[in-house]
Formats: sequence, C-alpha cells, structure tokens
Amino acid sequence: MLAAFNTAASALSADSTAVSVVGNNLANLNTSGFKTNSVIFEDVFSQSMNSGQTQVGMGVQTPITSRNFSQNGTPQTTSDGLDAAIQGQGFFVVKNSSGATQYSRDGNFKRSATGVLQNAEGEAIQGWTNLSGNLSTSGPIGNIVIPTGVLEPAVASSQISFSNVNLDATAAVGASNTTQVAVYDSLGQEHQLTLTFAKTQNAAAGPPAVPAQWSWSASLPDGTTSSTGTFSFDNNGNLSPIPATMPTINVSNWTDGAAPGQSITFNLAPNGPSAITQYAQAFNASNPSSDGSAATTIVDASIGDGGIVNASLSNGQTLQIGQVALATFANPDSLVAVGNNDYQTTGTSSQASIGTANTGGRGQIKGSSLEGSTVDISTEFTNLITFQNSYSANSKVITTANAMEQTTLNLVQA
Repeated sequence: MLAAFNTAASALSADSTAVSVVGNNLANLNTSGFKTNSVIFEDVFSQSMNSGQTQVGMGVQTPITSRNFSQNGTPQTTSDGLDAAIQGQGFFVVKNSSGATQYSRDGNFKRSATGVLQNAEGEAIQGWTNLSGNLSTSGPIGNIVIPTGVLEPAVASSQISFSNVNLDATAAVGASNTTQVAVYDSLGQEHQLTLTFAKTQNAAAGPPAVPAQWSWSASLPDGTTSSTGTFSFDNNGNLSPIPATMPTINVSNWTDGAAPGQSITFNLAPNGPSAITQYAQAFNASNPSSDGSAATTIVDASIGDGGIVNASLSNGQTLQIGQVALATFANPDSLVAVGNNDYQTTGTSSQASIGTANTGGRGQIKGSSLEGSTVDISTEFTNLITFQNSYSANSKVITTANAMEQTTLNLVQA
C-alpha cells in the first residue's frame, strides 16, 4: 500500500504545480509580451518485480515547465509613440539598476527625467545613440539617451541670400519695393530684417551711357542697423559690376540684449551668377534665407518601425538619434524568467546575437504598438479542468488505498 500512497501523492504534487502554472498564465493574460508556460509530465523509474515480469510505476516526477518563445502575441496599436512591439524572434536588451543585462519582450517604454529610454520598471533600453544624426550600429550598444535640454546652440546669422531678386526696369525714379528675411541674433531670437530697394536713376543710352541704378538699405524693428549701397545694371538687366566684396549689414544693437556688433553679409550670388536682376517684370524676391538658427530642442520622440528612435525638433525637423537593439538566442527556451517581464541567461544559454531588427533572423520592431500576451483562455481553462480531474482521481487512489489498508488491519485483528 505504501507504493500506492507515494505514487498518488506524487501525482497530487504534480497536479498542484500544474494548476499553479495555469494560474500564472491566466494572471498574465494582459501582460505585454508575456509568453505562455506549458507543463511537461514525466514518469518515475518503474520498480521491477517477479524477476522483471512485473513493472510497477513509482508515480510522476515534478513537472518541467517550458516557455514557447516561438509564439508571437498580437500587436496592439497604442497612442504612445515610444511603445514598441517585436514581431518575430528576438528580445529587447535591458540593463537593470545593478547593471545586469537582461532580456524582455515588453516594449512599454518611457523617457526618464534625464532622457534615458527605459521600460516601465526603470531599466535602461540598450541600443545605439548619435545626436548628430549620423547613426552607426556597428559599435557596442549602450543606453539610448534622448536629451531633455538644448540639442544645438543658437547660431547668429552671418549671411542672407535670395535665389532671385528682380527689380522692375520700367519703374520710375523714386519707386521703391521692400522684402523681408528672417535673421537670428546671438540668443537665437528671430527678427524680420526689411530690405528696401529704391530706384535712383534710369538708364540712358548716351553718349556717355548711363546705367540704371537702385539704392538699398536695411532696417529692423527691434535693432539698429547701418550700411546702405547702390546697385548698377547694364542694358541686359544684369548687375554690373558684381561687387568684389559683398555688401554688409551691420547691426550695432539689439533690443533683446543679444550681442551687439553683428555683421550680416548680403550674398548677391549664392549660386554663382548674380541673383539680382533688372528686367521689365514686376518686383520679385524669391526664397529668402539666412544661415542663422534658434537654439534647437527636442520637443517629442517616438520609435518608428524597425526600432528607429526619431526626435521631433523645435525647428520643425525630424532627426534620427537612436536605434533599439534586438538580441536572439539559438536556444531561447534556456532563458529563465526573473520577474518584471525580464529573462536571464543560464549556463546552457547560447551567446546573445545582438543587432538591428530584420537582420540575422531577428524580427521586426513595430512602433506605437505593444505585443499582447500569448495566453489563450480556452486552452488554459481546458488544462485547468484536466489537472483538477487528475487531482481528484489521484486523491481517490489515496482514499481507496487507505480503505484497503484498514480492511487488512481488521482481518489481522479478527
């Protein structure tokens, strides 16, 4: 009878473990990136009796659990631009507070107060960062940092230009036209510089020939400028001569306290030939530009498909500043769960192969998405009923064996 008790007791223990595994699966039904655990039962070495003619099993071993990493949870679109989901093989590489490297399928990311890309547990996401926009993924991985302050300092304007400025050849002497171009002071403050062109002389065939002439001047509503000049045009409407030294606009003072004495060159030929002409057409000033800029900050960040970390800048541009890394293993089932949606390597784990998404057998990274849990309710409920029935059946074995033992004792006492 003792063998029957032990066999049934091993089954009760195994079923209890199996029910705990099912309970854990169901508890993580809504856990991002969770992988379902399954239970594997194995029998215990049988006892041979009657010269090997009879074999009696010794019960069931403690179940082995197996996590199937080949399953992919359904990606769920989110409204958070930093969320990311893996479709296919691979793990996000994270570093916890103690510096240990771990792996996860959970892509619920956020930016820390210092700009470090982290998961919900505060672990640093690993990858590559380059704030210049020239990102290289050939070097070692590290923390992905999205700066929270000024990314690039302000640049004071030192030059303005137009793709074309045409002064109307049919305009009368005294006629004038204005145009504006944005310039920046040393603080990165934008100002509208107004250029005024006034016709001072009509062309005359001569002799002697007299060129058409226009004067120009610059003004600022919030600064003090000086420098004026004269443009002369030949009878083909071309600037003649093109000055050997480009005109300069001197800003002696800014009302916002920026550095005084700023010199801004008026580039008359940014693309080679003179950009200023005098044809019998209406005044036109095309594509005004300046080489200055305001201080640039990152106003938002997001993870795009492929794990690209994009930064939206205050100047309206988008800069690729990072890349999330993925790791794959030849035997991912050797990883062990350590909580917080993380896995850790064991002595039997292969070396992690780290690279970018969609390379070397690694899956895709989908931005603004989270990978759903692979737990299937119907499957888990079926398993739960099966393990419950097994537990009830084996408890019946114990009560039956106990009854038989009592019967035997009663025979002896009689």
